Amino acid sequence: MTNADDPVRVGVLSLHNSKETKAILNAVEDLGHTPVWLRRENTAVSIRDSEVGVEPEIDVVANRLLLSNTEEPAEGLGLAATFERIRPMLNRPGPTLTAIHKFATAARLADWNVRVPDALLALSNDRLNRGREQFGDVGVYKTAIGTHGGGTWKVDLDEPVNPKVGNRQAFLQELIERDATEHRDLRVYVVDDRMVGAMHRYAPEGDWRTNVALGGAVENVTDDIPDEARETALYAADVMDLDYVGVDLIEGTDGWHVLEMNPTAGFKGLYEATGKSPAPYIAKLAIERVGGEVDDDRVAEIATTLDDSRPSSMPRPERPAPGQTPLIGYIEDVVVSGTSGSRSALAKSDTGATRTSIDTSLAAEIGAGPIKSMTRVRSGSSKSGKARPVVDLVVGIGGTQHTVTASVEDRSHMSYPLLLGRDILQHYQVDVRRRADSDETAEAERLEE
Repeated sequence: MTNADDPVRVGVLSLHNSKETKAILNAVEDLGHTPVWLRRENTAVSIRDSEVGVEPEIDVVANRLLLSNTEEPAEGLGLAATFERIRPMLNRPGPTLTAIHKFATAARLADWNVRVPDALLALSNDRLNRGREQFGDVGVYKTAIGTHGGGTWKVDLDEPVNPKVGNRQAFLQELIERDATEHRDLRVYVVDDRMVGAMHRYAPEGDWRTNVALGGAVENVTDDIPDEARETALYAADVMDLDYVGVDLIEGTDGWHVLEMNPTAGFKGLYEATGKSPAPYIAKLAIERVGGEVDDDRVAEIATTLDDSRPSSMPRPERPAPGQTPLIGYIEDVVVSGTSGSRSALAKSDTGATRTSIDTSLAAEIGAGPIKSMTRVRSGSSKSGKARPVVDLVVGIGGTQHTVTASVEDRSHMSYPLLLGRDILQHYQVDVRRRADSDETAEAERLEE
């Protein structure tokens, strides 16, 4: 514990540049304490003569590692576990692991008498598909780990599904809809067993998922939230042992169900709806966890803004070491996965394309979809571009899985059924001399687009 008169050094463990991380760091400073951004550029843990040291020095850690959309969540969990052993931590790795695994979340909540949708996870294809009929004609098909609505599909259960999408475990879940024409759910943000705010989230046109990241609309219901929903959210956060969490609920004919728990939920939608940021409440909890003092009136004042400007504590970026970023070929062998299968395919790297795209036939073969929305893609001399459907897709490259939102187009007249855009290529260096195909198709490929 620190002296109450001394500033608390709050480390925010975050290897990314999210608005939420910046807002928490800025809130710590605005509350008169010392923010420390724990990043690759500045962070080290050492052991000398059985004494453990941390660089930079911190008193408490707020865990903001994004584990649900990383390809190696175990690495992040191991890093968080290291810090948990030597400093107090908010959102400890054990509860966070349970929360990022959607089925593990449902199992824990159900075990504690929290109402959740019926669901089935099976390790074999046969067992999963034998259980399809219990969900009716249409169900929800999810990867156990995923975020921003990626890895979630509404599926026709007349067709079989796979127990895995790429290398991610998948499961079936009951579809709960009180009104088939209005797709909405309820997000409640909880910090330290208290509700910061609540909002309805509405699915964008042509979709059924309500994620703000997908374009969903929001509505403030903080003062109008039903008692049952509020108490369910608070109890679920307590059951999951999370210090801060976004709780997603949906109302069925028999009451409120918890859909998911997000330990790194975004603030943008909540702030847009409620005019309140959770950041200073998280900062307050971290400071007080180790004996620091905070002015509650100042917390409420800071919460009326979402300050995601560059924090003063942001370390100077390091230049990546040569060879640190993995190489990918101009033409690459990949494995592409959808709801009904996976296929190997040759893919062309195109750094000029923002979005990955897939051939219509291949998309149908693997069950890519359903269609999330339409996107307009410029083509040739056309200024307006062509409208193309957009679907979720899992692309595996050398054992690494990437879940992306890909456009669907007729590529039957082209040599390669898949085009890798910057949504994937940002993780690689492209070696234009490296090709997974033979030289015989090089000239045809050069002329195709």
